[in-house]
Amino acid sequence: MKRVLMGLATVAALFPTIPAFAQEIVVTGARRDDVTSIPVIRVKRTADFAILEVSVSGDTRDAPQRQDEIYGMIRRAIELAPRHGVELATGQLIVEPLTLENYRDLPLESDRRPDTNLTRFFVKARLEPGMNSADALGRITRFVAAVPAVGRAQMEAESDLSLSVVDPNQYRGEIIALAAEDAKRTAAAFGDGYGVTVSGLEQPVRWVRASLTEVYLYLPVSISVLPNR
Repeated sequence: MKRVLMGLATVAALFPTIPAFAQEIVVTGARRDDVTSIPVIRVKRTADFAILEVSVSGDTRDAPQRQDEIYGMIRRAIELAPRHGVELATGQLIVEPLTLENYRDLPLESDRRPDTNLTRFFVKARLEPGMNSADALGRITRFVAAVPAVGRAQMEAESDLSLSVVDPNQYRGEIIALAAEDAKRTAAAFGDGYGVTVSGLEQPVRWVRASLTEVYLYLPVSISVLPNR
C-alpha cells in the first residue's frame, strides 16, 4: 500500500499546473448519463470562458463582393471585441484566437438559398468571479448586436451557450492527489490484510459539463481492493 501511495505522489509531482500547450477545449452540454457515469474522483471548477457559436452570412448577388462583405463584418467584430469584453475564436473541439492575421482563413460555405454564403466562429466571455451564465450570455449577445453590418452581411447566434477550459491537463496533479487520498482511505477501511491497485492514471484528463458555468475534470481512475499476499 505504501508503494502505491508513494507512486501516486511521485506521479502527481511530475505534473505542474503550468500548461504545456495551453489548448482551449470546448465543453458542450452534458447529458445526465454523462455526469452520472464519470468517476467520483474529480475536480469541479468554473470554466474559463462562456462561449457561443455565431455565424456571419451574406446574400449579395456578386460573389466577390459578397465575400468581401462577410469578411469585412468579421474584421469589424475583431476590432470591436476588446471594447465589449469578449474574445473571438475559431475551431471545433480545440479552438484558437480569431485575429486580424487569420480571419480570412475562415471557410465560406453555401447557405440555404442561392447566392449566399456563411461562416461560423465563436464569441467568448471570460467567466469572472461572481459572473453567472446570464451575465456572460448578455455580454456576448450585446456584442453581436453592436457589430455594424457591412453591405448585406449579418451576424447571428447559432447555438446555445457552451463552456471552454484552457489546458485541462494542468489539473492532472490535483486529480491524482485526490486519487491518492481516496486510495489511502479505501485501504484503511478494509484493514491491514488488504491493499489497493489504481489504474487509469496514464490517460489524458477528460471533462464534462457540471452546471451552467462549471465543469468536472477527471481521469478514468479505477481503484481495486485486493488481499495482501
